Amino acid sequence: MTQLVWNGLFVGSFYALVALGYSMVYGIMKLLNFAHGDLYMLGAFTGFAVLGAAGGVSVTMALPLLLLVLVLTMGTTGLAGVLLERVAYRRLRGAPRLSLLITAVGASFALEYGMRAAAGADPRVYPVRLGGTSLEVLGARVTLQQLALVGVAVVLMVGLNLLVTRSREGRAMRAVALDPRAAALMGIDVDAVIARTFFLGSALAGAAGVMAGAHYGKIDFMMGFLIGLKAFTAAVIGGIGNIPGTMLGGLLLGLLESFGTFWLGGEWRDVFAFGVLILFLTVRPTGLLGERVTERV
Repeated sequence: MTQLVWNGLFVGSFYALVALGYSMVYGIMKLLNFAHGDLYMLGAFTGFAVLGAAGGVSVTMALPLLLLVLVLTMGTTGLAGVLLERVAYRRLRGAPRLSLLITAVGASFALEYGMRAAAGADPRVYPVRLGGTSLEVLGARVTLQQLALVGVAVVLMVGLNLLVTRSREGRAMRAVALDPRAAALMGIDVDAVIARTFFLGSALAGAAGVMAGAHYGKIDFMMGFLIGLKAFTAAVIGGIGNIPGTMLGGLLLGLLESFGTFWLGGEWRDVFAFGVLILFLTVRPTGLLGERVTERV
């Protein structure tokens, strides 16, 4: 039981990091950015390139180097997210939502097959693979590297929540999410706030990509497609647009997958996850912590 719980929390921390970008962008623009999962893929390949350029890495230096690469990758994918918003979404901000949704799907394919053209279609083996001796904690086998990755994910999620709830920048984000016109009249630069929101969400997705590459040891140009759908599922479960709810949704989805795989078998893992998505959309479309809102006219 404790092993299943740990496996679920570990995978759920990746889902939560990626889902936060979905939730932030939706909260501020009411846009389902289906290209967000591919920023996770871009982060994994950016980390792969940086680690490859660093050459051979000793086992003792693997984790410190990975943390440095994590910071560099977050900056790169954050800038990529800002560029995506500037090129693909800004001119369509006042267009019907269907136009934005179609553009997001097109941006997703552009990132996926652009990476295929640049890096090739074959999977790549990550230069750094975090293994290590496992420890037994309450009956579960846990490695120090796994604990470090979960710790980094928790720090990033808590830091984001504090930024949004306690800082001046966070107040500006919440004001734009509530009413962008009124926020602009109050002197808030709406374009800049949206760009910074894309930066933060994309940076978190890039961090998750590096951590997943280092843990699983293999990356490919389609790796962002499924994780993007899982992150969307996590955001819906927790309440899309609600940051604490999105974190909870990611962890809960990881736990549901872990127990569902144990009960039904690994081949049912994705079926179980998306079945939960359909259930929540049918029974509680606002998610666990989401609030029912009315459309402004």
